[in-house]
Amino acid sequence: MTSSSLRVLGIDPGLTRCGVGIVDVDRARRGSLVHVDVIRSSPDAPIHERLAIVAAGIRRVIAEHRPEAVAVERVFAQQNSHTVMGTAQASGVALLLAAEAGLPAATHTPSEVKAAVTGYGAADKRQVQTMIARILRLDALPQPPDAADALAIALCHAWRRGGAGGAAATAQTPAQKAWADAERVARTYVRRGA
Repeated sequence: MTSSSLRVLGIDPGLTRCGVGIVDVDRARRGSLVHVDVIRSSPDAPIHERLAIVAAGIRRVIAEHRPEAVAVERVFAQQNSHTVMGTAQASGVALLLAAEAGLPAATHTPSEVKAAVTGYGAADKRQVQTMIARILRLDALPQPPDAADALAIALCHAWRRGGAGGAAATAQTPAQKAWADAERVARTYVRRGA
């Protein structure tokens, strides 16, 4: 990592599969892959053991790669309450570990992350994987999708913060420009009280 880049740990929370991805993003908003992995726990294990496995994996990544910020996918309502509960618990563990490490942390919605990397808030998993491979100049799509999602969360956070120390709007990718335009429209809509 150089002083002109920002290192972000992105976390796609889950109990069975928790994606973790670290990227360095420079002042021109270019990202480079540092680390990607999926922390796995058995669905048959007791919940406290599964959370301990997720926590140990995240702690290891923080200690090895020393990110400067942590971004976690925000939990949203799903029809399967059992799944959303596990995701929320893993998300809480991730945010707690960020706080314990003294790292700033933020959450981003799935549609916000998809819009940031693809320009389309309802992009499917394959589209996200394809754009992550392109943005990070990877030879293959990150697998499984949880890994790509973690990298997308990290990139979304870094771009939202303006990369390392900010960047000119002209350095934005087309997807980033579309996302910024959508955010401006949303802010205008809210200000008008609609």
